[in-house]
Amino acid sequence: MHCMRHKAATLPRFALLFAIATTRVCGQGKPEAPPPQLTVAQTAQQASPTAQPLELSLAKAIELARANSAVYNSAVTEAGLVREDRTQARDALLPQVTYNNQYLYTQPNELGQVRFIANNAVHEYVSQGNVHESIDVAAVAVYRRTAAAAAAARARAEIASRGLVVTVVQSYFAVIAAENKLDAARRATDEGDRFFQLTQQLERGGEVAHSDTIKAELQAQDRRRQLQEAQLAVLNARLDLAVLIFPNFQDNFVLTESLAASTPLPTLEEVQQQAARDNPDLREALETVNMTNHDVTAARAEYLPSFGFDYFYGIDAAQFSASSTVNGQKLSNLGSSALASLNFPVWNWGATQSRVRQAQLQQKQAKLELSYAQRKLVAEIRSLYAEAETSLNQLAGLQRSAELAAESQRLTSLRYKAGEATVLEVVDSQTAFVQATNNFQDGAVRYHVALAHLQTLTGVLANP
Repeated sequence: MHCMRHKAATLPRFALLFAIATTRVCGQGKPEAPPPQLTVAQTAQQASPTAQPLELSLAKAIELARANSAVYNSAVTEAGLVREDRTQARDALLPQVTYNNQYLYTQPNELGQVRFIANNAVHEYVSQGNVHESIDVAAVAVYRRTAAAAAAARARAEIASRGLVVTVVQSYFAVIAAENKLDAARRATDEGDRFFQLTQQLERGGEVAHSDTIKAELQAQDRRRQLQEAQLAVLNARLDLAVLIFPNFQDNFVLTESLAASTPLPTLEEVQQQAARDNPDLREALETVNMTNHDVTAARAEYLPSFGFDYFYGIDAAQFSASSTVNGQKLSNLGSSALASLNFPVWNWGATQSRVRQAQLQQKQAKLELSYAQRKLVAEIRSLYAEAETSLNQLAGLQRSAELAAESQRLTSLRYKAGEATVLEVVDSQTAFVQATNNFQDGAVRYHVALAHLQTLTGVLANP
């Protein structure tokens, strides 16, 4: 190796570099380069040149996902159904008004009278309005239970909404990171091709061994494979996001946010206050306890009497008319009647007692789950905040490492041209550049996703 460099030392360095540049221009000795690669967005634009890509911010993506996510809208639908259950239970406590119309025919006997003593006349017409009211403690408890169930369903819908935000944030920034990795892979591929050409020229000039050219070609082939994998990763990431947010499949969109956006991390005190004030998991557990409390009340209410009241106004006569004539005297058929009932439970073989015990068991379990939700919330606050804080602290270092790796690659290439570095150093610098760049992209995604996880506790999305 030293002898070869000594042999070529008679040639001026600038002459050799001039020969390399001339060879690049003329295309002599240049390896067959792969065709230029297009990103998924560029391919979509070429496929439909007249269609303008949709500019998609993170807020817009979340809005579209909420409108089109089947899982989230299933939770919203459930909340709507339970809300209607509460309305129906409330209406059951209020007086009900109906209007009854009835005609009864009874076979007469030989004297023209009815054959059945329970019937009033051969022809009987009933046309009455009825006001009905039934009051018991169990019905009131059922209404309160449905109100608690509606609140729990709203909490579950909020849980689904916040979980959807995490999914969208992760998919959204995963696309940006994949596109940035693709740019880095393309740059590394170009650098690998240039380095391969350089080793070929230096080998022909007698400055390097053939092993350097082999190593450079292997490195170039590896970079091309990495470029293909990066293109596939961009495609899959964009498809995942498109399926998540669009009602009709499309991939002609451009993301407007940046991974490098400076998003401050809220203080731990702010996170704790917001989580304690408006955490849907804790609210759902609390409303579940309220539901079981009302279940116990409803079960015990079966020991108590129930009251019913009916008021009727209309006609119940042998003629379908407001009045009738009897012995030349006109009489009114319109009248009213009222019915009140008070029912006392006496004996049902212990069924009520069994339902009370059943409700108490559910109440005990709900209280245990509430206690667990409270402990879990405290642990999640500390864990998720530590995750966000750690990723933020690492982000600046990862960015600096990517910048240093790029500079190291540039300097190592110059040193190799000057004969001061080996081919292994150049290959290592290229590998370090790709790895550092990818690590920075992954670290940025991690931080944004950590902020999204915090909003599952606080309800406030700190991402831009």
